[in-house]
Amino acid sequence: MYIEKHAKGYRCHVQKNGVRKSAVWATKREATEWGRVVEAELSAPVAQGGHLFGAAVARYLDTVSSKKEGERWERFRLNVMLDHFGDVPLSEIDTPQIAEWRDARLKQVTASTVVREANLLRNLFNLARKEWKWMDHAPFDGVKLPKENAPRHQVWGWQLIKRVLRAQRTGKTAEMQAAFHIALRTGMRLAEVLQAPEHFDAVRRVVTIKTKTEARAQIPIGRIASKLLSRPAFVVGANEGSTLFSKLCKELLIEGLTFHDTRGSALTHLSRKVDVLTLAKISRHKNLSLLSNVYYRASPESIAARI
Repeated sequence: MYIEKHAKGYRCHVQKNGVRKSAVWATKREATEWGRVVEAELSAPVAQGGHLFGAAVARYLDTVSSKKEGERWERFRLNVMLDHFGDVPLSEIDTPQIAEWRDARLKQVTASTVVREANLLRNLFNLARKEWKWMDHAPFDGVKLPKENAPRHQVWGWQLIKRVLRAQRTGKTAEMQAAFHIALRTGMRLAEVLQAPEHFDAVRRVVTIKTKTEARAQIPIGRIASKLLSRPAFVVGANEGSTLFSKLCKELLIEGLTFHDTRGSALTHLSRKVDVLTLAKISRHKNLSLLSNVYYRASPESIAARI
């Protein structure tokens, strides 16, 4: 707020939360009192109903998501939530509204996706309540979330692997075949594989890249994989590559398997060569339970054959 002299007295200017107001008063005292009242009004929650959900989403994206590797995912998910809840005051979002959102999402996506989205939304509300002081209740209190989907158990068998690698393809689809081969030998994710040739130290046999969870991941590479990485940089991008690989599998009549299943397949094969701590170093898993329950996919029959 600032006050300046005017031909008819004093003009008071107030700017708060993107809103500007001004008025002329006969005396400086009147102008000051008016300015303080307007400042208080503009500082109060919108229409006395509370800060808007859209404002909370915008602040979260700017201060939290923008600093994460998963910014793109969070931005997409929060925009979907904004479509559902609308730009309503946070005070109007409580347990019944969260339960309604949960049920609506379960009709569109898997239970595991709902749980991941719920964790994101819960974190936003916790910040709004504890740090920003924008709300005084926890909307997730009392909400029962669905159980996550059972971990995938699919493993790429050698017959299907050979079918993919021997298919005659060119261009970016051929690049995806090469990426598929590298992933099976390293356990790297698709986005990591596509970066790997440019960041591979052939002498150390180590790939050093930025990943989803690490600013500087160092990934040890086996002898066969090191030969596969001695190639030009990939041109295909991760999203386009994933689509092309799915299309290739469909053409080859391969069902129930995805590119990401190469990670579980590779780590399962590597588990026969190295101990569990070494395997965790290769996969970069800090949680051994996650490694064991999700990415180690040896069948009971194959385990029985080795004991």
